[in-house]
Amino acid sequence: MNSGHQLRIALILIALLLLTSAFTTRSRKGELAPDAAPDAVPDLAGHYAVNGFDPLGTKYGGSLVIEPGEAPGDYELQWIITGSIQEGRGRLEGNQLRVEWRSVPGFKELSQGQAVYTVTVRGELYGLRTVEGYEKAGSEQAFPNP
Repeated sequence: MNSGHQLRIALILIALLLLTSAFTTRSRKGELAPDAAPDAVPDLAGHYAVNGFDPLGTKYGGSLVIEPGEAPGDYELQWIITGSIQEGRGRLEGNQLRVEWRSVPGFKELSQGQAVYTVTVRGELYGLRTVEGYEKAGSEQAFPNP
């Protein structure tokens, strides 16, 4: 086996490992930490694994990066999820992160909406995501990657 072939195999294995860790399914019951107190929310900046269901009930997974915004309590978000890259801005209100998001042009269909996440004591996020044009909301959970 030549070194180029070994490198390709190693890269494929790493990609599969990253994908399987991004699609880990967790449920609200018993696996998320308790909700954070509104005055004791952990810092949200970091990398997250994401699991969710869109408004049609289709399961998706991926990753989320949250960075501090310009003002305290403001955040910039970017998702890389199945078939889409999305970006948004959020504001922390108590233990809830309220987000306006939109898909990045060039991927799938363009969409936008809102999300409201509750923050747990471990910095996990869970909540509902709306997509403009759909009556029903989807759900999403995000788990910090240490």
